[in-house]
Amino acid sequence: MLTVEHLSCAVLQDISLTLRDAQTVCLSGASGSGKTRLLRAIADLDLNSGKVMLDGVVREAIDPCHWRRQVAYLPAESRWWAQTVGEHFRNPADVPFERLGFDGQVTAWKVERLSSGERQRLAVLRVLENRPRVLLLDEPTANLDALSTQRVETLLMEYITQEKAACLWVTHAADQIQRVARERLLLEDSQLRLAAVA
Repeated sequence: MLTVEHLSCAVLQDISLTLRDAQTVCLSGASGSGKTRLLRAIADLDLNSGKVMLDGVVREAIDPCHWRRQVAYLPAESRWWAQTVGEHFRNPADVPFERLGFDGQVTAWKVERLSSGERQRLAVLRVLENRPRVLLLDEPTANLDALSTQRVETLLMEYITQEKAACLWVTHAADQIQRVARERLLLEDSQLRLAAVA
C-alpha cells in the first residue's frame, strides 16, 4: 500500500491519498493543475515535502534507486538514451513485446525510427520489467490508436491484478476511466477530491 500524507511541492499543497494493493485510481484535472507534478513528487523526482510510505516504510528509509523501481513513474513522453530498443531492457528475451504488437525483431530497431506511439508502448514494457509495486502512469495511452490502447490497458490491468500493484493513472478519457478504475480523483485548486467514475 502507498500512503501519501501532506505532500507539498512547487504547485501543490497538503495532498494526502492512499493507494491499496491491486487498486487502480484514475486522476483527472485541467491542464496545469499539477497532475504530473504530483506523480513526479511521489516518485521523488522533484523537490517535495511531506510523508510518503510504501507498506508503512517511509520513503527516506529506502534507497532512492530502489524506491523509483518500486514506485515507478511512467511519463507521457519517455526518455531514450541508447541507440537500439534492446539496450533499454535488462533481459529483452523475457519481455512480452508481442503483447503490445511487436515482433521479436523490435530489440534491434533504432530508437530514432520509433513513432511516438511505439515509444509509448515500449515504455510501458520497460516500466513493467522492473516489477514495480506502484505504478504512476501519466496518460499512458494518449498517443495510441484504439487497438493499441486496448492492448496496453489489458496488459496493465493484468499486471495490477496478478502482482497486486497499486496504480495512480492520469487520464481524461471518460470511457477509459470506466474500464480501468472504480475510483477517480479530481485535482483542482491544488486539492484532491473524489469524483464520479461514470
